[in-house]
Amino acid sequence: MSEYIAEQTFNKEDFTLRSLPKAEYENCKFINCNFANSDLSGLKFLDCEFISCNLSLATLSKTSFNEISFNDCKMLGLRFENCNDFGLAFSFENCKLDHSSFYKLKLKKTHFKNTQLHEVDFSECDLANSTFDNCDLLSATFDRTILEKADFRTGYNYSIDPDNNRIKKARFSKSGLAGLLHKYDIQVSE
Repeated sequence: MSEYIAEQTFNKEDFTLRSLPKAEYENCKFINCNFANSDLSGLKFLDCEFISCNLSLATLSKTSFNEISFNDCKMLGLRFENCNDFGLAFSFENCKLDHSSFYKLKLKKTHFKNTQLHEVDFSECDLANSTFDNCDLLSATFDRTILEKADFRTGYNYSIDPDNNRIKKARFSKSGLAGLLHKYDIQVSE
C-alpha cells in the first residue's frame, strides 16, 4: 500500500457502492459515510474521526486503527480482534456496537461513552483503566477479562463474575453491585 491520504474530509460517501481506496489515512474525517458490509482489510487509519457513519459488518482483517474516535456511529457485528493490534487505540461516543467482538485485544484506557454494547464479547480482553461512561452492557461477555482500575460507575446492565475476571481497584456504583452478584441468583434491594 503506497497511497497516503492526509487531512481530507469524506462527507456522505457511500463506500458500499465503491470501495474506499486502499491507502493510509491520517488526520481524515469521515462524516455520514456508509461502510456497511465493506471490506476495510489492510487499510490504515491514524488520528482519524468517524462521525455518524455506518460500519456495520465491515471486514476488518489487518485493519489499523491508531488513535481513532468514533462518534454517533452504527457499528454492529464488527470483529475487532481481526484488526492489526499494533498501536490499536480508539474511543467510542454515542455508538451502537451490538454483537461486536474485542476477543483477546489489549485495549487499556479505552473510553466508551453513551454507547450501547449489547452482546459484545470482551473475553480475554485487557480493559485495564478503561471507562464505561453511561454505557449499556446488556448481555456483554466478560470472561477472563482484565478490568483492573476500569470505571463502571455509570455503566449499567452488566454481569461480571468477580471470580472469573481481574477486577482489582475497578470502580462500580452501589446500584451496579447486582451486576457483580448475578451468578449467585440473589436479589438486591435499595
